Amino acid sequence: MKIESVLDASFQQYGKVIDGLHITELLDALSHTEKPDDGVIYVPSEKTLEQTPAKAELENHVYGGMPIQIGFCNGTNTKLNCLEYHRDSEINIPCEDMILLLGKQTDLDKQYHLNTETIRAFHVPAGTAVEVYATTLHYAPCDAKSGAGFRVAVVLPKGTNTEKPDNNPLYAEDHLLWAKNKWLIAHTEATEAQAGAFVGLDGENIDIAKDI
Repeated sequence: MKIESVLDASFQQYGKVIDGLHITELLDALSHTEKPDDGVIYVPSEKTLEQTPAKAELENHVYGGMPIQIGFCNGTNTKLNCLEYHRDSEINIPCEDMILLLGKQTDLDKQYHLNTETIRAFHVPAGTAVEVYATTLHYAPCDAKSGAGFRVAVVLPKGTNTEKPDNNPLYAEDHLLWAKNKWLIAHTEATEAQAGAFVGLDGENIDIAKDI
């Protein structure tokens, strides 16, 4: 699979690089968070990250005053497995190089299915803050080098990815709601599919192991 860069013009369809943030302390705190070598962990809100000066800058400038949370997604991974989206942009700030596998909501069909052939891979250098647009489908990052793993701060509106509301299904998209402000589309091979997630990724479950 071709691996592009978030510094390339092609990334502008999916997000943008954010310059000007003071993230040195955030990256230092992130470097001390747990990183499993046999999977991926996600923590929606982490105090050591939220106590850094970057939180106020992200909250007041990037999110225009909206309350936010800063968590992390760490581990090792080379597969697509699932895609998710929110009703807002997500900011990713890695302290180690990583690769994002991205798609577009506009490529979903009316039944919320997506052909995995439309997915593209983008390399994110360590220390680069990137905005992933609300219309961009994304999920757990992938290793940039075989076995290296990744640590990435994940910034979202407060409450995102916590317990979902107890709604009765009202319309089709409700079947994708997996957590608060998190709509999830799984590949049949993903563990999330076995746990009851909506299966809508058609085609190969992309694995970039041979490309890194």
